[in-house]
Amino acid sequence: MGSTSAQTNEGLGRRDLIKRSAAIGLISVPTMGFLSACASSDSGGNGKVEKGTKSDKNPLGVNESAPLDFVLFDGGFGQQYAKDAIKVYETNYPKATVKFTPTQKITTTLQPRFNGGTPPDLIDNSGAEQMDMGVLVGQKQLADLTPLLDAPSIDDPSKKVRDTLRPGIVEMGQFDGEQCWILNYAYTVYGVWYSQKLLDSLDAKYPETWDEMLAVCEKAKKKGIAAWTYAGKHPYYVPFSLYPMIGKVGGREVLDAIDNLEPKAWEHPAVKACFEAYYELVQKGYILKGTPGLDHIQSQTAWTEGKALFIPNGSWVENEAAKTMPADFGLAVSGPTGLDASDKMPFGTIWAAGGEPFIVPAKAKNAEGGMEQLRIMLSEASSKNFTQSVKSLTALNGGTDGIELSPGLKSGVAALEKAGQNVVNPRLQDWYVALQKEKIGVAGIGEMMAGRATPAETIKKIQKFADEAAKDSSIKHYKHQ
Repeated sequence: MGSTSAQTNEGLGRRDLIKRSAAIGLISVPTMGFLSACASSDSGGNGKVEKGTKSDKNPLGVNESAPLDFVLFDGGFGQQYAKDAIKVYETNYPKATVKFTPTQKITTTLQPRFNGGTPPDLIDNSGAEQMDMGVLVGQKQLADLTPLLDAPSIDDPSKKVRDTLRPGIVEMGQFDGEQCWILNYAYTVYGVWYSQKLLDSLDAKYPETWDEMLAVCEKAKKKGIAAWTYAGKHPYYVPFSLYPMIGKVGGREVLDAIDNLEPKAWEHPAVKACFEAYYELVQKGYILKGTPGLDHIQSQTAWTEGKALFIPNGSWVENEAAKTMPADFGLAVSGPTGLDASDKMPFGTIWAAGGEPFIVPAKAKNAEGGMEQLRIMLSEASSKNFTQSVKSLTALNGGTDGIELSPGLKSGVAALEKAGQNVVNPRLQDWYVALQKEKIGVAGIGEMMAGRATPAETIKKIQKFADEAAKDSSIKHYKHQ
């Protein structure tokens, strides 16, 4: 989502949580294979650098002269924010040298290093070749980041790093128990994105109930505008607004049951009602014609051109679609429209969660250095630098004071403020990547939104996929604590 690479790497500026479906077939099997291999490798247990002396200035005990090896996913966020943070590390530890490797091919670059037991000290595990987080954790390939979380923050040493983070960041890095394996640096607001200018031209306001949604859709249709579009070739984007709607209608416990792969979780009345609501958009012709054949860039372009009013997406869209978005577009985001007053959670309920996952390998030679680099990145100065340059929030709870926020970022902050504690965070997409994308997304929701399957057929199919995953002993299973 970097402001420059969104234009130069249009098809690659994608976030960690959603990889290209085309890449899945190429990546998922090799990823599993290489992780199995590196789990059996015993060649990397040696060579760890000697720890430094802990002090107020060096709370993690970084070896001040040890080299640091940092591999960054070079996607939509670009490289500059990381380079700027590295300069701070080099200033603080002038005897240390930092090897910095930006790449769009995380698995290809790191497979031989993991297999050889010589992984880097810090990795931004993102992009189309992202390594499967659940597998990494299950194979014990990651270092526990608790020392980082319990270290004093750079800005206020009286506070631990964990106490400066946005809601859900620590929990997203946990899979079993209290250990935290992943630090998601970016903070993404998922929801229904739209042009305030276009909505105003329809003399409409964002709909809070489904009847209101259908009325706005009909208004748009009469003006020759499609109400909705989405990444038809990557229909796992649809859940960015559908999942929080399910949570709003039925409560968090419905989403938790789905994440936990519980029997009949997908058969909950809230799921049925929300699927039927979205299917109504299809039946009434409110979806932009040809949407099932569009990829994420094509659907976003049609939307920025005013051909469609609403699109389910994440906050990276402001930067990724910047090339085609008019200056007066009035980018805005809202939590999902609900059904009616019977919904369990209030209007404003939204899905917001960490993204851009940073990890420190268990066999890293300089794990303390990797964590210290993350501690620097979680300072207010580094956070503001990131937010200003790539139009995205960070995991730091704050860091926006004194910054002139872009329209989408301003709307995202307002949406978070409106949501308050009503923020949901479905975990399927990081616990069970293939299930969420290939099966639930493409084979399930994608077929329904293309009009090729009814909600009842889709729910039955998805529940079968979930039951198969729950019974698959080769899959590491996770549950909400």
